[in-house]
Amino acid sequence: MPDWTKLLIFSSVAVIFLFIISKLMGKKQIAQLEFIDYVMGISIGSIASEMATDVGDKPFYYYLIGMTIFFLFDILVSYLGRKGPAMKHFFKGRPLMIIYKGEINFKNLKRSRLDINDVIEMCREKGFFDMSQIEFAIFENSGKLSILPKNDYKPIVAEDIGLNLPKVKLPIYLVVDGRISFSSLNEIKKDKQWLYKKAKLDDKSIKNVLLATFIPEDNEIICQIKNKEKRVQIRKQKK
Repeated sequence: MPDWTKLLIFSSVAVIFLFIISKLMGKKQIAQLEFIDYVMGISIGSIASEMATDVGDKPFYYYLIGMTIFFLFDILVSYLGRKGPAMKHFFKGRPLMIIYKGEINFKNLKRSRLDINDVIEMCREKGFFDMSQIEFAIFENSGKLSILPKNDYKPIVAEDIGLNLPKVKLPIYLVVDGRISFSSLNEIKKDKQWLYKKAKLDDKSIKNVLLATFIPEDNEIICQIKNKEKRVQIRKQKK
């Protein structure tokens, strides 16, 4: 078999198998990269890249076995982590209190391998340019900084000023990138003809709709067409 054919086949198999493993590992591998996730990710990725470029006589399933072993080890670590906090802390580490009651914990700062400039930058990313506004700051296992501001600097919410707001409802997307979402229409018990009539659309103009959103509480359809936006008010029909 020619080398270019091997590269094509091995690369395709590596990508497919790596995608399957990533799906099985779950979104945590992408959303929060902890110690063990980092080790698993780079190890499996390294095996996959070597498999994709290996044109020698080594059987390709050796690489698949290697990636499967790392995947099973990740499953084992996740299982052990659920059995008790000690095992979870061993494999994944534990959060560190960087700022406690408005003061920097220098011991935990050193343990986290951060310096004060890193902390200042992470605070700015959270919208706090003045560290004196922070009561607690925790360096999470994912490498992110969680911040609880002092009472004087907490954002005001509706409950603080006694507002009784209606419950929030998710918008319903009826058209996405020129394609009608029939599942969304079924959810509101409407059909395509209703959409065309209320939004003043047809089979030709629907293709120019970037997004058509139905807002239930406002009884309104918002159509975004290219760089324009039009709102269509929907009248409630009397029973």
